[in-house]
Amino acid sequence: MTSDPGAPVTPSGPTGHGDAPVHAAAAAGVVDASKVYGSGGAEVRALDEVTVAFDRGRFTAIMGPSGSGKSTLLHCLAGLDTLTSGAAYVGDTYLASLDDAALTELRRTRIGFVFQAFNLIPTLTAEENIRLPLTLGGDEGDREWIDTVISTVGLADRRDHRPSELSGGQQQRVAVARALASRPQIVFADEPTGNLDSTTGGEILEFMSSAVSDLDQTIVMVTHDPVAASFADRVVFVADGRLQSEMDDPTSDRILERMKQMDR
Repeated sequence: MTSDPGAPVTPSGPTGHGDAPVHAAAAAGVVDASKVYGSGGAEVRALDEVTVAFDRGRFTAIMGPSGSGKSTLLHCLAGLDTLTSGAAYVGDTYLASLDDAALTELRRTRIGFVFQAFNLIPTLTAEENIRLPLTLGGDEGDREWIDTVISTVGLADRRDHRPSELSGGQQQRVAVARALASRPQIVFADEPTGNLDSTTGGEILEFMSSAVSDLDQTIVMVTHDPVAASFADRVVFVADGRLQSEMDDPTSDRILERMKQMDR
């Protein structure tokens, strides 16, 4: 695999929890990251000494076979799970240095999440769902920015509708807009189009791509779909808990061929 120009400077300390700066272009990443479940004969290494950085202002897809560790990597990057060893960081903050309250605050203010399930509150309107992370923190947010996001995702005439009054694609648009509402440093998406038909999924991916190019967001997405991954600027391939290779300017055909090579 070729070297990654966005790789972070290795932090000080044996587990990477020191205060050494990371690469200036990196929005998030991991250094020597391992995640082990179980012990002895039942031990499973979901991640095995992975080091990778995700640059600001880029849309990156993480791909790999089932059980490859791609979702574990995403969850550890996002602070939803902890590493067994190594370090995960968002910007210049190492997640292991934070207590529970600080980690919760970081996830609320600096990280956006989009999941396969829309996770909307049924009694709230679309706009109230979009504003929810801000509301929970007692923050009004940037009115102009939120209006821009709502308009960009095509929900200007649906902002007062509740989830039951929206299609699946519109509900996922609400979820994407909610992830962007606080102008997070990075958005993590886990199979965000998995519950959508191909046309609607394509529309969501088009918006996510435009959020990067037009709104200067940073998105890291786990997907099993080569077509979905082709919307990204870069694809990182994971297998058996290790980083295998990566690809810039991907196409669905090139991704599919790489995945076939990994299966062999």
